[in-house]
Amino acid sequence: MNYISTRGQAPRLDFEATMLAGLARDGGLYVPDAVPAMPAAEIAALAGLSYEEAALRVMRPFMGESFSEAELEEAVAKAYAGFAHPARAPLKQLAPGHFLLELFHGPTLAFKDFAMQLIGQLFQTALARSGRRVTIVGATSGDTGSAAIEAFRGLPNVDVVILFPEGRVSEVQRRQMTTAADANVHAVALAGDFDACQARVKDMFNDFAFRDAVGLTAVNSINWARVLAQVVYFFTSAVALGAPHRAVNFCVPTGNFGDIYAGSIARAMGLPMERLVIATNHNDILHRTLETAEHRTEAVRPSISPSMDIQVSSNFERALFDALARDGAAVAALMAELKGQGGFALPQGAAGALRAIYASGRASEDETRVTIARTYAEAGELLCPHSAVGVHVAEAFLGAVPMVTLATAHPAKFPDAVEAAVGLRPPLPAHMADLYERTERVTHLPDDLGVLQEFVCERRAA
Repeated sequence: MNYISTRGQAPRLDFEATMLAGLARDGGLYVPDAVPAMPAAEIAALAGLSYEEAALRVMRPFMGESFSEAELEEAVAKAYAGFAHPARAPLKQLAPGHFLLELFHGPTLAFKDFAMQLIGQLFQTALARSGRRVTIVGATSGDTGSAAIEAFRGLPNVDVVILFPEGRVSEVQRRQMTTAADANVHAVALAGDFDACQARVKDMFNDFAFRDAVGLTAVNSINWARVLAQVVYFFTSAVALGAPHRAVNFCVPTGNFGDIYAGSIARAMGLPMERLVIATNHNDILHRTLETAEHRTEAVRPSISPSMDIQVSSNFERALFDALARDGAAVAALMAELKGQGGFALPQGAAGALRAIYASGRASEDETRVTIARTYAEAGELLCPHSAVGVHVAEAFLGAVPMVTLATAHPAKFPDAVEAAVGLRPPLPAHMADLYERTERVTHLPDDLGVLQEFVCERRAA
């Protein structure tokens, strides 16, 4: 199994090199050169397995010879040992034909833990073999940063710098990043929105001298290993509802497009699904793209679902690559147009190819609040605002095929929004109960590439 860049000008890499590289050197994102099929009998055989056993079967074909069976088994076992629910990703029924997939039982209470805990283990294995030291620089709209810090804190051969948009994450999200005391972890509040954080990370990767000097790598959703780990719970939840003998639909609250792209990989492997629904808040560039065939950025508007306050969804490039018949030059041209002109028109045929895989919808702020209140009253399930966006959008697509909405974060990560909707302030789990008393450690920096690079170099040398 080899991996190629969506822009067609980077060397092919095996799984381990792809994971450690993060972003391709031509600015593109790595994808497998072919998606391995999972026959119906193998999908059916996932029924009754533990989450860990299912993960090994789903991910193994993508990894080639990068990790031995023993290494992978150990990494998977350690990754999910700290999850608070024995099923890891339990299903709850909300209404006839509508199910909620709870992805918030990991150590930082968000779906990012499924991938980050695993790649933390895989990084540790790979770096211990090579003796390399790397610098992880990541941009986060709220959850990726805390998941990365939790996965890599204290490791001797990894420095971690996380950029988050100042004032645009919840207090719980911020404190999860800023209260880590480990010397190798650095939280940076950047003056700007998430798109600015993400752009500066990409700028660092495109400065090859800097990239090589600090051993730069990325663990946000531009890293293929993140996407792969998230493929697993599409399979486990669908099999629990009768796949492959019947189709299962999914609705995914979507910001940077990594989670829903993982769903498209599961579909390409052979998991039967009729609809894969993009759910957005009022920062609805992805919904507008499917409706109009025009991908145009607008100003980011703050919302009660801040992890979705994004206009440049990095992983959409992977979907675009597939929709353009894997034409790297065409993708590179459109990405240049997006950066220079703020958007582009989808080429003929690409919009149809995307619509053949994805449907979409949006939720306003009021619709999100109403959905939190109604779901709690009717089903007894307390939703975070991102999950509520997903539930609201999913309800427009309910039918004969079971629908699974991904619950991406614990409601306690967004207590103000939840309390405003239902009058109940969700408590933090016991392992995080003292979060508000912990000392914060954060650096405030301007949206300036030179300043950020200097900061990274100083912390690496410390």
